[in-house]
Amino acid sequence: AAMRPLPYFCRGEVVKGFGRGSKELGIPTANFSEQVVESFPSDISTGIYYGWACVGNGDVHKMVLSIGWNPFYKNIKKSVETHIIHTFKEDFYGEILSIVIVGYIRPEKNFDSLEALISAIQEDIEEAKSQLDLPEHLKLKEDNFFHLPEGKIVNNH
Repeated sequence: AAMRPLPYFCRGEVVKGFGRGSKELGIPTANFSEQVVESFPSDISTGIYYGWACVGNGDVHKMVLSIGWNPFYKNIKKSVETHIIHTFKEDFYGEILSIVIVGYIRPEKNFDSLEALISAIQEDIEEAKSQLDLPEHLKLKEDNFFHLPEGKIVNNH
């Protein structure tokens, strides 16, 4: 699939998703609001990506991102879910999440079992961690994009 050049910068509000991530998988994900998802370029193909994420003016953490079609909506709505590789003490619904999508891991696929899905996600996380340690990716962690001007929200700098 033709890929638009990464990195891709994106920022938006975190909304409540289906609650599946944390409960069933033990892997909490942050969902972007519909407006943010709809503004995603259509040439970013579905699949699993890695990159950097920052909540509000907090620290920048490694993340894994899934872009996919939500069967729940009969495949007409795309979902973009970010799993930040960090343990947060509380939910951050309503906060601004800033992400930089750095690289692509694999296409979306269906799994026969919850266990298979969870182990695939764990592999994605390991892959993301090692990729993001590469100097060319590490430098994006310091990108000015992550320094939110107080009270100013912009989409895609």
